[in-house]
Amino acid sequence: MIIQPGIAKANMGVSREDVTFEDHPLNPNPDSRWNTYFKDNEVLLQIDKDVRRLCPDISFFQRATDYPCLLILDPQNEFETLRKRVEQTTLKSQTVARNRSGVTNGMNEIVGPLYYTFATDPNNEWKEHAEADTFFCFTNLMAEIRDNFIKSLDDSQCGITYKMEKVYSTLKDKDVELYLKLQEQNIKPQFFAFRWLTLLLSQEFLLPDVIRIWDSLFADDSRFDFLLLVCCAMLTLIREQLLEGDFTVNMRLLQDYPITDVCQILQKAKELQDSK
Repeated sequence: MIIQPGIAKANMGVSREDVTFEDHPLNPNPDSRWNTYFKDNEVLLQIDKDVRRLCPDISFFQRATDYPCLLILDPQNEFETLRKRVEQTTLKSQTVARNRSGVTNGMNEIVGPLYYTFATDPNNEWKEHAEADTFFCFTNLMAEIRDNFIKSLDDSQCGITYKMEKVYSTLKDKDVELYLKLQEQNIKPQFFAFRWLTLLLSQEFLLPDVIRIWDSLFADDSRFDFLLLVCCAMLTLIREQLLEGDFTVNMRLLQDYPITDVCQILQKAKELQDSK
């Protein structure tokens, strides 16, 4: 929870009249505790918006959890939703801990599959610790992909723009005809690969299929190089449709990917990997 500075003072035995200008909510100093408090709450509001969009069609994310955390329960509520748990712990803690960079948009789509996997474990003892396990894995995963979410790094070698261009350079190496077709139609990787890469394909497939893709992805030592190959495989598997289609048709294909057999996609990605 985010604690108001005044409450912290009261808990330390400092009376209201002892609060200095430094701790006043109207203090314009950007380093003041109140300014930090307001910024943290802006982050929380953004997270709340993102979390409410997380898999709204899946009842799992709407129902009450079997293992509520009493410390963060609002006494006005009779139960805590899974959505609230994700919001109050994993996402907020990760964002605020990382220097309040405001990195929140899209993180919910990364947390969702992780939390679902742990919280649906058939072993009840493991399931009880789903929140902690999710936080641990999410923190480690974000350490690897966090740069994708930082706009100031977009054009650097670790940024998302570089990685999107890498998808096209890989495609050029594997299927130059298809690459030239997309170039001719001025279909930039930003139009589709941005979402594919930043959200690890979590928006392109159903949740069980996303988990299957992530299983292969995280098992690979060069997991994010393999992700580029998966994206390239997705393009080559619909090459005939892309070669025949115009700009409008092809954009529709790329933004609403038609193939649902993820095993076929992973097999193709493995073939591309082995052909290096």
